[in-house]
This record gives sequence, C-alpha cells and structure tokens, in this order.
Amino acid sequence: MGQYFSNEEIRSNLKLHEFNIFDRKISLYTDRGVFSKSSIDYGTFSLLENLIDKKLKGRVLDLGCGYGVIAIVLAKIFPELELEAIDVNKRALHLTKMNINKNNLDNILVYESDAYEKVEGLFDAIVTNPPIRAGKKKVYEFLLGAKNHLKIDGSLYLVIRKEQGAKSTIEELKKHYNLSILDKKKGFFIIECKMFD
Repeated sequence: MGQYFSNEEIRSNLKLHEFNIFDRKISLYTDRGVFSKSSIDYGTFSLLENLIDKKLKGRVLDLGCGYGVIAIVLAKIFPELELEAIDVNKRALHLTKMNINKNNLDNILVYESDAYEKVEGLFDAIVTNPPIRAGKKKVYEFLLGAKNHLKIDGSLYLVIRKEQGAKSTIEELKKHYNLSILDKKKGFFIIECKMFD
C-alpha cells in the first residue's frame, strides 16, 4: 500500500461520500492511496472549524490538498475566495478536480506541485494538514516555506497532533513566526502563524 503522498500505482476503488458539514452539503469522491479516504479526519475538521471564524479573504492556498476537502469546504463557505489546491499525488489531484465538478465550484485552481515547487505569487492564507508520514524534512518544508509565499499580513494555518511531534514543531515555528494556538482538543493543535513585524 503506497502512502498518500506517493504516486505509486494502486488499484482504484472509487467511492462517493455525502457529508453535511457546517450546514453545507458536500459530495466527495475518495479512493485508495489518499489520506483519510473513508471520512473527513478529525484534524482537518477541527482546522476547518477554526477557519470559519477567521473570515478568510483574498487568495488562499490548500497545501497538500489530498482529495480537496479543505479547498472545497472553504469555497462553499467563502465563495469570493481565490483558492489554489496543490498536491504531489496525481490520484489526489484527479479526485480534487472530480470533487470540484461534483460540487459545482469554479473558484479553485488545481495543479501538481511538490510543496511550493510550482507555486507563484503571494497568499493571504496558506492552509495545511501537513503530510506527517512524509517525514519531518518535508513537513518543515511545508511549514517554514510558507514565509516565502505569504503576504506581509498573511497567515499559515495548520493542524498537528501531540503524538506526531506537535511540541517540537511549535518550538521550531516560534523561531520563524508569531505563533498562536487557536484550539487544542483530543491531542490536536490548531495553529496560526503570522510573519514577524
């Protein structure tokens, strides 16, 4: 079984799930070889829950989008956003495009990128549930690399579990950002990082 960040060939088993999330009906295709294929994982849900209160605006990047949950939920709640959804996993990107069409959305640009490799311009927000299983080096590339792609008043939002290195990650992030813990429950930390003044 390949990891969700790989492009290893895995036999397809496409499934359609119907969700009612934050009073919006959302249909999502999932498949083998992508993260949390049976349901929206608790960490992602908690991250989204906190983002709703943030009244996001402008240009937003869903970094490591998987099958598109974050971008699609944000597009439903904030239809005026300019969203970009990127991943290195081709199957995930294909599912994201299917899910955008299924939910009749037109404000999400989807493309393949290994972290920020093909990302251009600056964002008002970067949102990620980082790929912990890809290793610490890749996770830090996601989190520290955001500095080069955020507007001066922009924010990086992320979720990380206590048992997946939250404490050491928070300490490292504090060296690079003004960090706020927005929420902490069931071992998940929801974090906002802003640029130093």
